[in-house]
Amino acid sequence: MPIVEQVRSFNRFYTREIGLLAKHLPESNLTLAEARVLYELAQAREQTAAAIIRTLNMDKAHVSRIVARFRNAGLLKSRVSPEHGKQMLLSLTVAGRRAFRKLNAGTAAQIEALVEPLTLENRQRLARNMQEIQDVLKVKPTSAQDVQFRPLKVGDLGWITHRQAILYHREYGWDWTYEGLVSQILGNFCAQFDATREDAWVAEIGDQVAGSVFLMKTDDPGVGKLRLLYVEPAARGLGVGSRLVHLCVERARELRYQKLILWTNDVLVSARKIYQAAGFTLLEENRHRSFGKDLVGQNWVLDLQKPGSVQ
Repeated sequence: MPIVEQVRSFNRFYTREIGLLAKHLPESNLTLAEARVLYELAQAREQTAAAIIRTLNMDKAHVSRIVARFRNAGLLKSRVSPEHGKQMLLSLTVAGRRAFRKLNAGTAAQIEALVEPLTLENRQRLARNMQEIQDVLKVKPTSAQDVQFRPLKVGDLGWITHRQAILYHREYGWDWTYEGLVSQILGNFCAQFDATREDAWVAEIGDQVAGSVFLMKTDDPGVGKLRLLYVEPAARGLGVGSRLVHLCVERARELRYQKLILWTNDVLVSARKIYQAAGFTLLEENRHRSFGKDLVGQNWVLDLQKPGSVQ
């Protein structure tokens, strides 16, 4: 379904489910627009009509009519701003706050009735997906300061396997056998994990995984391997990949590795640029048929003892 039709379908479903098409909201004689204005008035001790209009992105005349109705009903009072003589500061009266508490309780009861049949898992899933909709539609751009880095936690290995397989299929056309390779690599990492020689990092924006990288041991105690670097499309351009590689390189130094190696394919251009910037040098290339594609594999190495290597 095209995205426009998907959004419209969701809107029709959601407005019906929570009763937004009803004349009045639950336990209230207020319309949706009136309830939104009442809610904003309840959030601050005093504010101007202009501030409410900006927050709700509502028509000025519509808000003015609602404010007038609230004033006539004894729900709202106003006074001239002592700082700006042409501004009126609006606030709820005792009756207005009583009306808000009734509205708030009715809305909460309605939502609780809607989610009450759901299992805990589905409640959590609903909350995550609603938050994701808000995050995606936010105007505020993500910055490098929004990215946090943490160790592995439950669920990460399966998620990383899933996301890498999906992304590399979309971007490079790789088939399901790549997912099998990642599953095998991470399965072995988990089964044979050695905290004295290995580590992993996950980048997060909010509570969403934005990328990851792994430091893994090899049969040579002096050689570590950087594996499975990836960055989510929404997080690209924020330096996430470079910071993940830096964490891996610095940890390899701490663990007294002499060299750090990695294997990649030449089609992963962005990753290759990150490796080069970190001081890795190309050792060899080999053509191979993998993941349903003809590829050129590359082996890279970073000498951790060489003066001038990335610190």
